[in-house]
Amino acid sequence: MTETLNTISEELIASIRTIPDYPKEGILFRDITTLLSDPRAFRRAVDALVQPWAGSKIEQVAGIEARGFILGGAVAHQLSAGFLPVRKKGKLPFKTIEQEYELEYGTDTIEIHCDAVKPGEKVILVDDLIATGGTAEAAVKLLRSAGADIVAACFIVDLPELQGRAKLEALDVPVRTLVEFPGH
Repeated sequence: MTETLNTISEELIASIRTIPDYPKEGILFRDITTLLSDPRAFRRAVDALVQPWAGSKIEQVAGIEARGFILGGAVAHQLSAGFLPVRKKGKLPFKTIEQEYELEYGTDTIEIHCDAVKPGEKVILVDDLIATGGTAEAAVKLLRSAGADIVAACFIVDLPELQGRAKLEALDVPVRTLVEFPGH
């Protein structure tokens, strides 16, 4: 890429809408639907997510429900890789394997089909945003339990104060993000 990631990040930040006090007071919600609806910003985001792995042998891109499906599908297409949906419990029609994880108040579960990944396959995990990292951490554990070699985890937005990146890096997963927003 001839442009720096900083230049691209500035453009992407400008295309992301911030909604104050959503879903609750004190939260600044980073809405990427405005980025997705802007053809130039969407293309630049996908290209920037793909760039480090262009030409490498990535076999699967795992996208976390739901915005990770949009981004993951585009990234998989660019890498000529398969797409693997990581879904909430009960959404997949075939036999699944699952991983439970902690939420602020309770737990949740994600699943993949039992045959979604072959042992040793090189997989990139994709989602729109990393905050606390709970879902992404669960996805890494789930994919590894199926035998995946997690090459990296990629996100458009990082909320660094919430330490999600650190959870993935503690699992030896390289993390690529395109923009950071301070605060929640």
